[in-house]
Amino acid sequence: YLDELIRLEGRGDAVDSVCVQCRELPALIRCDDCFGQAMYCERCVVGQHVKTPLHRVKKWNGSYFECVTLKALGLRIQLGHPPGQRCVNPRRAFNDDFVVMDSLGIHEVSLDFCSCETAKDHVTQLLRMRWFPATPTDPRSAATFRVLEAYQLLSFESKASALEFYQSLARLTNNTGLPPPERYEAFLRMVREWRDLKMLKRSGRGHDPAGIEKTSDGACAVLCPACPHPGKNLPEGWENVPDCYKWLYALFVAIDANFRLKRKAVSSDEADPCLSQGWAYFIERSAYKLHLQSSADTPQPKSSCSSHNAVNMADTKSDRGLAATGVGTVDCARHNMKLPNGVGDLQKGEKYVNMDYLFFSAMRLLAVNVLNVSYDIACQWYKHLWERMSKLPSPLQLRYRKMLISFFVPKFHLPAHIASCQTRYSFNFTPHVGRTDGEAPERGWANINPVASSTKEMGPGSRQDTLNDHFGDWNWKKVVALGETMLRKLKEAIPERRDHQRTLQELEDAVNEDDASVLAAWRTEIQTWELTRGEPNPFESRINAPTQASVRLQLAKDDAKVLEQSSQPALHEEISPSVLISAGLDLEELQRRLHVEREALGQHATDLQEANLLLRSNGLQRKIDSWVNAQLLYMPNVATLRANKSYISSLPEDFKLWFPSEVGLSVSCDTILRSHEWQLRHAQAHDALSALRQSLRCRSYMYKYKDSNLRGQGANTRARNLLKKVDAKISAAATRYRIAYGALLALGPLLGKNNWQLELQPLRTLKAEDIRAMTDLMDGETQGKKSLSWIWKMRGATSAGNDDEDKESAQEVRIEWCKARARARRWAEEVELLREEMRRVLAFFEWHTAWWDEQGENSPQIADTTNEGYIAYAKRQVALRRSLSQRFSSNWSDTLAYAKLCDTDAGYGASEDVAMDERSGV
Repeated sequence: YLDELIRLEGRGDAVDSVCVQCRELPALIRCDDCFGQAMYCERCVVGQHVKTPLHRVKKWNGSYFECVTLKALGLRIQLGHPPGQRCVNPRRAFNDDFVVMDSLGIHEVSLDFCSCETAKDHVTQLLRMRWFPATPTDPRSAATFRVLEAYQLLSFESKASALEFYQSLARLTNNTGLPPPERYEAFLRMVREWRDLKMLKRSGRGHDPAGIEKTSDGACAVLCPACPHPGKNLPEGWENVPDCYKWLYALFVAIDANFRLKRKAVSSDEADPCLSQGWAYFIERSAYKLHLQSSADTPQPKSSCSSHNAVNMADTKSDRGLAATGVGTVDCARHNMKLPNGVGDLQKGEKYVNMDYLFFSAMRLLAVNVLNVSYDIACQWYKHLWERMSKLPSPLQLRYRKMLISFFVPKFHLPAHIASCQTRYSFNFTPHVGRTDGEAPERGWANINPVASSTKEMGPGSRQDTLNDHFGDWNWKKVVALGETMLRKLKEAIPERRDHQRTLQELEDAVNEDDASVLAAWRTEIQTWELTRGEPNPFESRINAPTQASVRLQLAKDDAKVLEQSSQPALHEEISPSVLISAGLDLEELQRRLHVEREALGQHATDLQEANLLLRSNGLQRKIDSWVNAQLLYMPNVATLRANKSYISSLPEDFKLWFPSEVGLSVSCDTILRSHEWQLRHAQAHDALSALRQSLRCRSYMYKYKDSNLRGQGANTRARNLLKKVDAKISAAATRYRIAYGALLALGPLLGKNNWQLELQPLRTLKAEDIRAMTDLMDGETQGKKSLSWIWKMRGATSAGNDDEDKESAQEVRIEWCKARARARRWAEEVELLREEMRRVLAFFEWHTAWWDEQGENSPQIADTTNEGYIAYAKRQVALRRSLSQRFSSNWSDTLAYAKLCDTDAGYGASEDVAMDERSGV
């Protein structure tokens, strides 16, 4: 290979040969872009390249090949006439200096315009050559359609900037450091105009007799065929269907903000206006800016849920040097496409005044009766939403009283909310939403974020046009991929529907064996909650898990009662048996903390650090000595155990306290002491799990915030230090739980406690899936199939109190039945939604085919051959839609038929009451 590469540096077989065409003159010229290695004389190579004037040629100078232009060899390019035909009245380009950018490089050419009586203007002559002029008057440079198309597609796939692409062209032309004529600014202008023209062409605006100026808002956006569009893909009379079927025609939208897509404070709307103001995804800027100015003093209310930065920090986000801190978007939540007029700039964080305007701008173009809105701060944002809407321009105001509108929090974001939000705004527990997760915008950010490095330097108009083009390409790729994505989802949903229904039926059969009336009561309760969302919430625990504080209070009351009824004096005036065990648990925790401190001190501690540690160590030793003296009154035989030198330690944190659970049967111990320790250890285990869950939630939120918002070494270092502290709390909580669990294991057989292990399980050190957040996925898991760690499924995972074991067990079964029922229904709804969406996709293509047919018939009547282009383009779009429709229909047919056969196994439970089924559309 290397030999052949080097051989091409010479003339090869053409040494001392003559021109392959004229067979007379010496062969000195070789074309790098023609097929083969034929060599020509200077006269013949010019004639050979009349039809390919942008090829790169080299000339043999007697020693090596050197680059030479066809212009230097005498080639002149004639416009307005067929290749090879000369014009009788040619007019040279300005100063006979014309530059053409092509995918093969940047070329200087000699260009002649036609100046015959029937000649077109210079711009038209260039365009018919498939060259895009840089300016409309006296153009001196142009770019081929081929290079503009190549860069547009390359920017979609690799997010390469125009500068990077132009520099590649320059080096492709001459990689020796001698740059070709500078045309970067012209290239930027041509690329931007090309993007805009392609958008207008593909949306059919050129076929509208009213002209481009009459383009309506959002008319150039690529629509989602699977979403409901009245008049396009919904059946006749859809708005009058019974309530039980309306959910099938619901629109799912998702709102989110992206702070990567910021823009620096450069240029202005006057110097850099948008070419497609409001025609695609970005909203019209002038009305938007007027609204923001009129609402500038509106304060942002604080969050009453978790401390959401999107809410609480909306007024404080730094905007120094920025004209836009990011963008807000409204997406199709089920198919991940940007909605028309659903994108706009954010000036200072994710403020309601911005997000309200974007939401209602997108919704005014969509006439539906049922609307499901997903937003990561929906629990706060929807409050007073209609009051804020009344202050918007009247065209943006929804007739919301005639609509059924529901608000949700996306599944990944939901664990960061308080417990009540986690059920009220859950997709999992709400009827008629299928397996929607609401996280569509997050998936789109991964695609668009790499372009932020170039768009942040652009003016307002250039940035909007560029992002509009990228969003349009994203939507189109989603459209052509619907055939595969929806088929994959349906193939997954059919067996999941069957499996979850069987699981529900098995659980119901087990409950009915004990008491059929219980299941009927549960069903009535959950049906009522689904309709009203009132209290009580069937998914929440109503029996609180015990806490150490509550158990200590109860033990103190028991001690007081014993003192009142007993005639014998107490062993200690101040320390009762329950106080002894409680104080011992406190000492145990102090020992653990001191042990951690000593390990963290290291070998190079300062005198002050060692002094502070010694003071805490001495204080702990004094507390242990006092406690041991009291312990000997209630457990005198412990003295024999302490006499064993193997248990003696010089460090107070290693001193063995000898709780009743540790002595076992080796020494006698009062059953009261064992009972007290059992109750306190049981509460300690629940307290430790509560702390563990809280820390895991905190860590999950911190990781999400760090990945989304923090950049730079300093910010990430501070974040890692905070995460280390949280990890330390997680480790401490896990250690406390394992100690309590070990004590319960020892005391259980002694006290006859047998059922506690149904609730509390071992927290295994080597099994990472035990200690993980609700949002964490294990290897091979997906959001729809993920399993929770047992720590999130036990009693008290979302609440705290105490009650009889029978009631506790019944409650756990009730909650699990509610969740099993919800899973079965969501998967069944998903199958129905997917079938309806597939029908809508095919109906949309049918409508779009008829629409393009109509555009071809109504094309502007132009006198020359241009009219044929209008008709041909419309026919090509018709053929494309028909091809997509046929391909999708063919791919889906077998799976849809299988889904229909499986419908008989897809009931919601044999005992589900019929009235509820009718209300929910089953």
